[in-house]
Amino acid sequence: MSRIARLETFSNTYVCFVKLTTDSGEIGWGQTSTYHADITATIFHRQVAPWALGAPTDDIGGLVARIEEREHKFPGSYRCRALAGLDTALWDLHGRRAGKPVVELLGGRPRRLRAYGSSMKRDIRPEAEAERFLRLRDRHGFDAFKWRVGAECGRDVDEWPGRTEAIVPVVARALGEGVAKLVDANSGFSPRRAIEVGRLLEAEGIGHFEEPCPYWHLEQTREVTAALALDVTGGEQDWDLAIWARMVELRAVDVLQPDVMYMGGLARTLEVVRLAAAAGLPVTPHSANLSLVTICTMHLLGAIGNAGPYLELSIEGSDYYPWQDGLFRGDPFAVVDGHVTIPAEPGWGVEIEPRWLEAASYQLSEAGP
Repeated sequence: MSRIARLETFSNTYVCFVKLTTDSGEIGWGQTSTYHADITATIFHRQVAPWALGAPTDDIGGLVARIEEREHKFPGSYRCRALAGLDTALWDLHGRRAGKPVVELLGGRPRRLRAYGSSMKRDIRPEAEAERFLRLRDRHGFDAFKWRVGAECGRDVDEWPGRTEAIVPVVARALGEGVAKLVDANSGFSPRRAIEVGRLLEAEGIGHFEEPCPYWHLEQTREVTAALALDVTGGEQDWDLAIWARMVELRAVDVLQPDVMYMGGLARTLEVVRLAAAAGLPVTPHSANLSLVTICTMHLLGAIGNAGPYLELSIEGSDYYPWQDGLFRGDPFAVVDGHVTIPAEPGWGVEIEPRWLEAASYQLSEAGP
């Protein structure tokens, strides 16, 4: 049985890749969650690596759970963001060892996945948002799009006065029939205002209303869900399995949206998938940038039985996310006829760009003799 011998991180402010090496020389590559990734790298080496070094590689979920117990005084987002680096490196290791992509380890197969083009912008005019969606539809065949309403944690104050009422019909009508339409409020509304906006969405044929109320107030979101016919969705920020269980018990949302990296990796995300499946709820994960999070989500969606109808795929380029350029060799996110393809190579099936690694800050944790 191989054991973890070395854990290396390559990081900058936004991204931290993890390289795991066993005592037999096998390797796996993973990633912590994005943003403040240099801080996450420090947590990884201080509070994850000491418990992982020397541990066997066979039980990913068991090792993650043991590290959570060892660091029980430090629950929260940063611990999970760091754990994601270990978890995803172990899944890659298992895939490389078996000569299979992770999706096959999970019981699925490499295949095409329908993607929805996900806009991250709130400073864009309604007409400009509609125009770029139509260009992407014509160029890449997207038949689903998501755009932003309200203001992030806006307390019912819009990005600018009247923007929500303007952008909803402008974009929805420009896309027309046969296109799935989704919007994201990013915790922007009170229940009263969210229901008001939800009625507008329903009237314009929009079927997905994401995080309408402050996500930490499950009862507020539940009130909106009960009042509307369209799907109210949420969960991207959540990492605590007790909160997920309560979310499902309350039926606070119609669709669950865990983020693999925020959750602490694939093993913990699969626990949310199981909770959702037992309650008959679909899972459409959050994957809002073109780093490893979207690759991991592709493998997950290719295997689970309660997967939602599409993958979130950011449409933002270097003008919005300059840090995501040059992470991988080739283009693992190529869109053809509105679909992406799950990599078929062993592990995650992507190669991190060596030049990016050379420019990153490096840290090493290593097992003693």
